[in-house]
Amino acid sequence: MEARLTELEIKMNLTEDLVEELNRTIYRQQQQIDLLQEQMRLLHRHLQNLSSNADPGEALSLRDEIPPHY
Repeated sequence: MEARLTELEIKMNLTEDLVEELNRTIYRQQQQIDLLQEQMRLLHRHLQNLSSNADPGEALSLRDEIPPHY
């Protein structure tokens, strides 16, 4: 009986460690997702500004964004 109780305690401790590690992983991933979403919002705003500043008959091209040294 004592051995079974010890084994259960060991498994519980390992499970707690695993849950803590998974929580840290989820937290880091959420930070990355938040950063990527903010970058997408900024990119979307930038593209909207480009298209609103372009002439109506002019097609928006990504080549317009290439620096002059290329």
